[in-house]
Amino acid sequence: MAAHPGTGLASHAGHQGTHNDLHSGQGALPGEHPGRAANPVIKAHDIAWLEFSKPDLPRAEAFAAAFGFLTSYRDDHELHLRGSRAGAPCVIVHKGPRSRFHGLAFHAAGAGDLPRLADANGTQVRRLPERLGGSTVDLADPGGLRVRVVADTHELPALPGQHPHTFNFGDDLKRSNQTQRPLREAAGIRRLGHVVLRTTAYRRTLDWYLENLGLIVSDFLYYAGQRDRGPTMSFVRCDRGSTPADHHTLALALGPSNRYMHSAYEVADLDALAAGGQHLMDKGYFRSWGIGRHIQGSQLFDYWRDPDGFMVEHYADGDMFDSTLEPGWAPLTASGLAQWGPPATKDFLGIAPGRDLLAELRSIVTALRTDDNEFDRERLRGLLKVASS
Repeated sequence: MAAHPGTGLASHAGHQGTHNDLHSGQGALPGEHPGRAANPVIKAHDIAWLEFSKPDLPRAEAFAAAFGFLTSYRDDHELHLRGSRAGAPCVIVHKGPRSRFHGLAFHAAGAGDLPRLADANGTQVRRLPERLGGSTVDLADPGGLRVRVVADTHELPALPGQHPHTFNFGDDLKRSNQTQRPLREAAGIRRLGHVVLRTTAYRRTLDWYLENLGLIVSDFLYYAGQRDRGPTMSFVRCDRGSTPADHHTLALALGPSNRYMHSAYEVADLDALAAGGQHLMDKGYFRSWGIGRHIQGSQLFDYWRDPDGFMVEHYADGDMFDSTLEPGWAPLTASGLAQWGPPATKDFLGIAPGRDLLAELRSIVTALRTDDNEFDRERLRGLLKVASS
């Protein structure tokens, strides 16, 4: 396979063309990033869980219940939050002096992947605590974030969950002599879908995930007028061959600091999402943005802030791609984040007045004074255009 100039990754001939519709301006131009590695160390099967520290576990659990999680484990030092699907917990919260995102974990396709991944990265396979079971290889991505790859963990049993409603569409009648009465209750979380991260070393970080975990890009976004400098955001999925996977399990964006942006959790349908949002508002929680439907990934979405300031998303009806689809390419704009819905809010875009904005301004100054990152003055101009586009 011929290498693409400047990528260090091989092209992947023989796959279907890109998705040239609403989700993409066009496919890659000659010499652009192919969106996958030729010979990755392993191919991760799925995202497993996220880990946080928070100072007040009862407060965190109260929001989690209102958001739609179920508690699968709790003691004075740790809280595990799950959905109704069988598998691992979605979120692990450690008690700590301040709120912090620790990192993410992926499920390996099999336990044999762990020694291979450990050898390639000069580390070792080690056991996880008994409450989780199984083994892990703990790595750090180029931004310093902890990335676990786990296998043989205990599987939580499936639980009864919310079921999608039966809809009538014009003359296509599926429901008669029955009413539709969705309850205003917490949206039942089914599973963890994806996490979105920001990094000052976007290109190195993207290639690290592709080369080590075999992830593949579904969509690239670039700053308007800067396509020649390469993408600045990517939506990345697991490579399960002919079995479709979520449009993105991980999304990476270039920015002036390395940080968590949001994570997304699947619910049954639009009624679960909307009624669950009403329930959260009744409880006094803050909606960041929604309800709407995304472009990249097509998900119905609704974003919320938890009491510790972390952004979390309910979603339903997301795209599923197999390994044959090549990446789409499109400019990154605020208006291009949704097909329909209210305009992206200042809170969602990170430009609302307050402590977070001051921290953002400080990180911009620091990044511009530092050579070892990809965020420079031209990229700053591109980022500022996004919020007004």
